[in-house]
Amino acid sequence: MNLVDDQSNSTNATLLNETESHKISAHSGEILNTEQVPVRFNETWFSYNSEPVVRDINFSITQGEFAAILGPNGSGKTTLMKLALGLLKPTSGQVLLFGEPAESFTDWHRVGYVPQRTQATESRFPASVREIVNFGSYSGFSPLAIFRRGRTSQVDDALEMAGITNLADRRVSDLSVGQQQRMLIARSLVRRPDLLVLDEPVAGVDAAGEEQFHTMVRRLNRDLGITIVMVSHDIGAVMREATTCACINRDIVFHGPVHQLDAQALSGLYGFPVDVLLHDPEHTHR
Repeated sequence: MNLVDDQSNSTNATLLNETESHKISAHSGEILNTEQVPVRFNETWFSYNSEPVVRDINFSITQGEFAAILGPNGSGKTTLMKLALGLLKPTSGQVLLFGEPAESFTDWHRVGYVPQRTQATESRFPASVREIVNFGSYSGFSPLAIFRRGRTSQVDDALEMAGITNLADRRVSDLSVGQQQRMLIARSLVRRPDLLVLDEPVAGVDAAGEEQFHTMVRRLNRDLGITIVMVSHDIGAVMREATTCACINRDIVFHGPVHQLDAQALSGLYGFPVDVLLHDPEHTHR
């Protein structure tokens, strides 16, 4: 779990907040400046019509993490991601993206976002995979855009990173659900983001496509160093793939390394008894 540097323990609360806004500890114990921290929730609240959706959220997602956001329907997971992306403004508290308030953040080439997939426009749009992925390079009209030949290589790199180079010339309507999801991720990778946010990315994907998806995301995180934040319902996938986990049901029920997520925390999250049975070096029957 990310901890605030304790060097300011002897100071008053105002100075503690000031210190917290500048220094956060990584898992290794290294002190990081806030601009090195992709996402920071600081006493974050958000309400609809005075009804709290998320309450007093405090945690950080540090550089290079694969962080999973886990919780039941209506728990505030998607709201939390919208706050992180500046799509919503906190009712109180603060959300920082690379040290800047999310609602005023402008360096969006550093952030890739793949929303929950819908059956709507993507599959019906008469375009190839390459054309859809190329949309990710768009950053506004420029009269010099015609001279920017580098975009082709960026699109090719994004297709390769997503493992769909062989699909580049296929029509979107010919793709499976899993292939469409990887296409959307390729689109988000064109501008080489430091942070990739995925909102329930494997909903509707079959088992084979899900395995391919997780292999791809694992490579983006471990080999390319992209910080991953994934909203998920899949406890098994979270405990296999993620490095840290935040369990939310309006409040934070658990936040820390995935191998510390146990039956007690999950039971508190879902409101009924949950047993955890995993077979790997870091997990036992708990």
